[in-house]
Order: sequence, then structure tokens, then C-alpha cells
Amino acid sequence: MSDTAAGTDLVSDDELLGLPDENADGNPGENRGEPQLVTVPSSTKADRLDKVLAGLMPDHSRSRLQGWIESGNVHVNGAPGKIRQTVGPGDELLVWAQPAPDARAFTPEPVEFTVVGESPDWIVVNKPAGLVTHPGAGNWSGTLLNGLLYRYPELAAVARAGIVHRLDKDTSGLMVVARNEKAQTHLVRQLQARSMGREYVALAHGWVANGGRVERAIGRDSRVPIRMSVERPVAPKPAITNYAPVRRGQVDPGGRVTEVVCRLETGRTHQIRVHMASLGHPLLADTIYGGKNIAGAQRQMLHARALHFDDPGGNGEVQFAAAVPADMTLVQESIAWNA
Repeated sequence: MSDTAAGTDLVSDDELLGLPDENADGNPGENRGEPQLVTVPSSTKADRLDKVLAGLMPDHSRSRLQGWIESGNVHVNGAPGKIRQTVGPGDELLVWAQPAPDARAFTPEPVEFTVVGESPDWIVVNKPAGLVTHPGAGNWSGTLLNGLLYRYPELAAVARAGIVHRLDKDTSGLMVVARNEKAQTHLVRQLQARSMGREYVALAHGWVANGGRVERAIGRDSRVPIRMSVERPVAPKPAITNYAPVRRGQVDPGGRVTEVVCRLETGRTHQIRVHMASLGHPLLADTIYGGKNIAGAQRQMLHARALHFDDPGGNGEVQFAAAVPADMTLVQESIAWNA
């Protein structure tokens, strides 16, 4: 899981998938703007369209221009161009310049998520599985941050739209968002002091015999960049997860399964997923860490079900809970629980 504090390592590299908007970042449409007419000069040697265009528009990378061509935003003599198409002197190129992908990172967009509670200082949301928390490479739109800016425009004045920790794309559950800088600082300090309570429910392979505590530093895997690791971490950071089995069951085919409650003391990228896998109990459907798609699980079976923190507004501790979502409930119901 990824749940990191602003001011420490909030913008860690999660695996993120984008939800691009029609007509955005190279998708042709009615509102793509006025094209630029470029006539290939007589001094230019005939060559592939992408190479010729890169020479004529040096302010843009060749890979970016290839994207424009592939998405229909470059026409040659009135017809959509092809990357390997040969063009030469006298050919007329119509180019619809497209914004860089990250230009839309902080654009308000209507994005679905549930607000569990709010005050003048914070918002608690229940993030659905499949929603990326924060814009990043390949995911510059359609994120929770874009949705927060749409629903709460005042968050534009707060760093990262008030986000102080985050969840992986395919992890569901509770997050708190600050509505002003003072509250954000207060909440970040609670994360750093490990006083903010975060509880998760997970479905793990095998039978977890007893509860315990994993205290193993986590860093990016030196061999597989999309993974985090406790065995061969790059720049490891301290990570502590407390876990306890709730019930044990069986699924056929698939074998043994344990429902586990995990409580975090730190928040590192994929922390629960990595720590449970290090115990030999990867989460169901968490294929990056050895989990398998059994019992109908289609995403890692992890849900942030409880959250408590000290109200920055001075009203004492506040607590929130979010029921396990429907897809995870169906998986639970397909397991024969016996202990």
C-alpha cells in the first residue's frame, strides 16, 4: 500500500494508470484548437514524417511528436499522417499542437468518490478501488486530486490539494484531506509522530497462525522497478506493520485464505502488500507480490476500513469507518470460513 506523509515522501512512485479525457493530450476532437501550417522547405531531405517534423519543430521531443501523429493531430497534404510516411520538399503539414501531459495534472475534473465526513479543516473520503490518488507519470488526469479540486475549488490554494497520504490505485478506503495549510501541517505531524490511526482489512494467501509485528525497511526493488522490496531495497526507509488474523478459510480451487487486520505505524509505498508477502502470505490478486486471482478477486484484497486522528480544529479525536466494498464482500462470501 502507499500511504505517505506530505513533507516526507508523499509523492512516491506508485503504479498508476491514467484516465485521459477526450480531446486531451493528443486525442483529436472538435476542440483541439487552430492548427499550425508547416511547409517542408526545399532544403529538407525527404524522410519519415516524425524525423522531418522533429527537425522543423525542435522545441518538441520526437516521441511527443510521434504521439501527435498517432492521435491524428498531424495531417500531410490534407490527410492524417503516419509516423513512417515519407514526406519531402513542398509537402504541407497541418499540426495541432497538444499540451504536455502534466499540464492537466491540477485541472478540476468530475471524479466519483464518497465523502464520509468534513469540517472547515478536513475532508474524509472513501476512495474506490481503481482510482489513482495523485497525478503522476502516465496518470495526469482522472485522479482523486482532480476530483477534489472540482468539488472543493478552495483546495487549489493548498499544496497537493490538501492530500497528506494516499492509497494505491487498487486499494479502497479512507483518506483524510486537509482544507487549509494549517490543518495540513497538523495532520502531517500526526503521521510523522505515528499518532494517526489507520486500520486495514486484507485477504491473504495461506493460514496466518498468529498476529505479530513486521519491522522491515522498504525500498524500491533493485531488480524489478515496479516492485518494492525488503530483501534488496534501494534507499530503504523504516516500515512497521502490525497484523492479526481474524478468521481462516478455504477456497476451491485456491487453497487456504486468512482475513487479516493490519495497523500501520509508518506509511511506505505498498507497505502492507510487501510486508505480508515477506511473511509468505501475499494478498489475494496482488500479482506483483505473488498473489493469485482466486475466489473471484480481481484486484489486491486490501481496504482501509478505519481512520482516526486529532482534529486540527481542536475538537479532540475523530473516528471514521468504511464498510468493505461490494467486490471484496463477494470474495469474502465465496470463501468457506472455518476458524
